[in-house]
Amino acid sequence: MQTVEVYTDGGCHGNPGPGGWAAVLTCGPHRREVFGGVPATTNNRMELQAAIEALDTLKHPCIVHLHTDSNYLRDGITKWLKGWKRNGWRTKTKEPVKNEDLWRQLDALVSQHQVEWRWVKGHAGDAGNERCDQLAQHAIAEVKAKHSKAELNAGLQELKHTKMPGTTERSLSLDVPT
Repeated sequence: MQTVEVYTDGGCHGNPGPGGWAAVLTCGPHRREVFGGVPATTNNRMELQAAIEALDTLKHPCIVHLHTDSNYLRDGITKWLKGWKRNGWRTKTKEPVKNEDLWRQLDALVSQHQVEWRWVKGHAGDAGNERCDQLAQHAIAEVKAKHSKAELNAGLQELKHTKMPGTTERSLSLDVPT
């Protein structure tokens, strides 16, 4: 199996607010960057979406070193997921798991690979993390440019009244020579 280094990041302007996610994947001399955005979402959803999009990009089983600055993502997948599934997607306090839809997608994708979850400190000079942050911020800017302030506010109102926020708008998928 090939080994792929993956960096992911997600964020929002406001939380909730317009959001963006990004992933940078490298395998030998090959490098791919993907990112996208959502008009109304949360930071945690974007962190999850980044990992989902990265793993979904892989076309065959791989050894994946996935770098994230999100403790929520890393702890959720490595510590909490088994319990949530065992408890019928309920937390220890019997509350529904937040972002269950994305956790289910991520769980299905992780099962296809050998994933090692690596935490990196955000905004601390790690080149992969910094690039993902730039791409996620660019995605947010694209979403904000595409939607009026009224549309963004309407999206936030809808988000407050729904359990399943809208889908991701995929902005870019590049093959970048190294």
